[in-house]
Parts: sequence; structure tokens; C-alpha cells
Amino acid sequence: MKKAVYQLEPLTCPSCIKKIESTLTKTEGIDSVKVLFNSSKVRTQFDESKIEANAIQDTIQKLGYSVLSSKFS
Repeated sequence: MKKAVYQLEPLTCPSCIKKIESTLTKTEGIDSVKVLFNSSKVRTQFDESKIEANAIQDTIQKLGYSVLSSKFS
């Protein structure tokens, strides 16, 4: 399993958290998702044989959130 943390622009509402978490949770290959409202970060754990980190970032951006940076481990 790989981990990735995406730094977003400041989140403005709790519904943003639900929107991101519910969409990514349904995505094949993603094991866990946690959106940190105060720091505007999205933490994910995923199977890199099923999905690439860039695809996760693209999904977040398609939901309307700008990804400022990302870290992988």
C-alpha cells in the first residue's frame, strides 16, 4: 500500500469533506481517505497496482478543489 497526502486550497465548509471522502472511497484501489478540514489536507492509502497517485489528484481537481502540492510514501 502506498500513501499520499494532498494539500488543497483552504476548505470552506464541512460538506466539502463529505464530497471528497465519499467520492474517493468509492474509487477502486483506494483503501482509506481522510480529509483534514483545519489543514486542508487529504490523506489517502491506496493500492498502486489499481490506481496511480496522479489519478487521485485528478479526481480531487474534477470535484472542484485545487491541489497545491502532494507527498507520496
